Amino acid sequence: MQTRARRERRKEARPGELLSAALDLFVEKGYAATRVEEVAQRAGVSKGTLFLYFPSKEELFKAVVRENLSGRFAEWSQEFESYQGSTEDLVRYCMNSWWDRVGSTKASGIPKLMMGEAGNFPELAKFYQEEVIQPGNDLIKRILQRGVALGEFRQLDETYGVYTILAPMLFLAMWKHSPGSCGDPGIALDPRKYIDSQLQTILRGLCIQGNSARKGL
Repeated sequence: MQTRARRERRKEARPGELLSAALDLFVEKGYAATRVEEVAQRAGVSKGTLFLYFPSKEELFKAVVRENLSGRFAEWSQEFESYQGSTEDLVRYCMNSWWDRVGSTKASGIPKLMMGEAGNFPELAKFYQEEVIQPGNDLIKRILQRGVALGEFRQLDETYGVYTILAPMLFLAMWKHSPGSCGDPGIALDPRKYIDSQLQTILRGLCIQGNSARKGL
């Protein structure tokens, strides 16, 4: 009976173990260089077992993206809808939460992977655009619109405003997964201090002067 229970628990754990192993390898080696045999081996299962859950490497990669990024947009959208504070504080919360939940984790290697390999895999690029980039941009746009509607932020071009928020986060993702190629090698970058510095600059530009003065920006 105990042996059967262990087998059932092991079977239930397999998809999660496979996704974790796949994330590690995709980030370490890239999409093209990762073989499904390696993913199965790292997860401690056979290749046949992997294909029971994910019929192809492409589907495995999509599942990794959904597990770590796109599958979380519903949760993040709900947080936006229920947020009660100022939009300044919401921007601070979002950027710091992004570091806690994504930037500081191995999942932050996915954007770097896509930047490097999207041109060779147009179907994956289309998938990533639809499930990660567009929803992410839309969420940031809604935050900016909230600030303008509440009279906290000045009027702005929302499209480029989105990139203003995204750029520091993408830099941190590249810095984390490209050691030696981003920033001054003589400086030990503190992600929290970097985010705070970027927030000061961004919010000075976004906030209407009276609001900024009250916040001490």
